[in-house]
Amino acid sequence: MVHFVVPDGIDDPARPSGGNAYDRRVSRELSALGWSVDEHAAPGRWPRPDAEALRTLAEIVQRIPDGAVALVDGLIASTAPEVLVPMTHRVRLVVLVHMPLGHRPADGAADEIWTQERAVLEAAAAVVTPSRWSAGRLLELYPMAPGRVHVAEPGVDRAELATGSAHGGELLCVAAVTFEKGHDVLVEALLSMSERSWRCRCVGSVERDPDFAQAVRRRAVDGGLGDRVEFPGPLAASDVGRRYAAADLLVLPSRAETYGMVITEALARGLPVVTTEVGGATEALGYGTDGVRPGLLVAPDDPAALAAALLAWLDDTELRVRLRRAAHERRRSLGTWSATASALGHVLAEVAR
Repeated sequence: MVHFVVPDGIDDPARPSGGNAYDRRVSRELSALGWSVDEHAAPGRWPRPDAEALRTLAEIVQRIPDGAVALVDGLIASTAPEVLVPMTHRVRLVVLVHMPLGHRPADGAADEIWTQERAVLEAAAAVVTPSRWSAGRLLELYPMAPGRVHVAEPGVDRAELATGSAHGGELLCVAAVTFEKGHDVLVEALLSMSERSWRCRCVGSVERDPDFAQAVRRRAVDGGLGDRVEFPGPLAASDVGRRYAAADLLVLPSRAETYGMVITEALARGLPVVTTEVGGATEALGYGTDGVRPGLLVAPDDPAALAAALLAWLDDTELRVRLRRAAHERRRSLGTWSATASALGHVLAEVAR
């Protein structure tokens, strides 16, 4: 049995995220593999909990039996050492780190989140993370033995091939409209190529960072792109699926990415991807069987580089054919959520011994 502590609201359709989707799927798949999963939703504004959130988390932890395995989402765990570190004397703690939150202190200056995250991870029996990049990042940040950090790469659901368009100009970005996801970079790139034929749909929450989202949308409107760049907000899974089906290319201009589950969601539909060379995005993109990447990698925070990649896609028919072929090949090698849960379950079983 495993007690899984997750942020409250992981099923809220208004707040979709890769971490929430990962938690939900591994919970279901662990159950399908025979694990008894007791899920505990922790309310609060994680990773910035107030006193009430920490008190509630402490009550949740106190209800977990002695000797049990507790799997705690890193969004919660990384900033709650005062609650979780003492529990490791009686509960076997496994932390699921979607994205390392801390930054190594410079010039002796203490970073509070780094200090908190370090305390929790050092006390945990094991740490699980979704990509080789994030595993390496954790080992750079914190003095842990490599054998305590494990990778359970996200799976992806099988999907029908996207139909797209004849001209290749249907662009899709699936991400919350935040600074980290780089929508401002995308809009600047699109402004520089407004004379070309394209349309871009940016599916994702505009409420995570409303000031940023408003500025990005205003920039698009003021630049004359109001009827070509769409911000419909978060959509139901079926509607997102229809947007993928109608797209020619996924664009993800992130400044940081632990893995990039929307990349593999696009590849599952045979869609090539233009994304930034950051974090685990290169792992998610991968290669076709002939060693060709199913997309293009660009430098982050560089509108000119992103525009050049998009123009190459629009202008070069042979490039589109090559990248689509590689995407179809990569589609066949994508992992399943059952495999993700199996990798995680192996870690949990080892800790439970």
